[in-house]
Amino acid sequence: MTVDRAGGERGDETLLERVLSEPRTVVLAIRRDVAPLRDGRLVLVSRARIADDHVQEWAFLGRTPEHTAVVLAALADDAPDDLVPDADGVPLRAAGGDLPDGEAELLTTAVALAGWLRDAAFCPACGSATEVRHAGWSRHCPVCGRQHFPRTDPAVIVLVTSATSDDRILLGANAAWGGDRYSCFAGFAEAGESLEDAVAREVGEEAGVRLRDIAYRGSQAWPYPRSLMLGFRAAVVDDHEAQADGEEIVEVRWFNRDEIGAALRGEGSAMLPGPASIARRLIDDWYRGVA
Repeated sequence: MTVDRAGGERGDETLLERVLSEPRTVVLAIRRDVAPLRDGRLVLVSRARIADDHVQEWAFLGRTPEHTAVVLAALADDAPDDLVPDADGVPLRAAGGDLPDGEAELLTTAVALAGWLRDAAFCPACGSATEVRHAGWSRHCPVCGRQHFPRTDPAVIVLVTSATSDDRILLGANAAWGGDRYSCFAGFAEAGESLEDAVAREVGEEAGVRLRDIAYRGSQAWPYPRSLMLGFRAAVVDDHEAQADGEEIVEVRWFNRDEIGAALRGEGSAMLPGPASIARRLIDDWYRGVA
């Protein structure tokens, strides 16, 4: 399922009210990052199934190729579990890698927008309650007049290869994961910092290595809480410099292709990132020899 964001319609302040009253409108109802799935696909329901008192915020997500409106219902935490019948609630982290591309994009957008709508109820400038505008895509402060839009924070993530062989990669085990899952190195870009400088700084801080040949590989929206992950690949200057910082990263380890292949098959003791993440895509591309 492909959904056109139809951003040009958002300027009509009656849009959300109108589409919510249209019988053909379909709703993606999510609770924080959990969405209804059936047989591995997103389940959208009719507007009539979702009562207003179960919804924190509504937002217009776009239109299907048949011009059917698709609406987000950001559910309250205490909304009933059976609003969507015969469906399993699955988090984006678990579902995103298995959904068709169009559905994965729709769910990512819904989770990101719902999170912002939930967290931005008050103006950060004056503290007043804000009003939803642009069919859920902005908030207006009636006191100071400021207009606020969904935030996206740039973060870098990098797959690091050996100085002497492209057949080895350096991964780190994060303390927050219990030290048994290995992934690429990542962090937020700081104010006034280029993405390439952020890559070099983060890897230097977490793994102790200097980098060369930093190259952009792709991006992924990651609404935890509001990141845009920008993926890179780079080579180290000296393999022997690798050392975990001992705080955020508890261990760094060099892996060869055979070891990564085994981990991708679920064999061995090392766990890799889930298939929904750009970290996994960077590792998969390297393993398959994608330049």
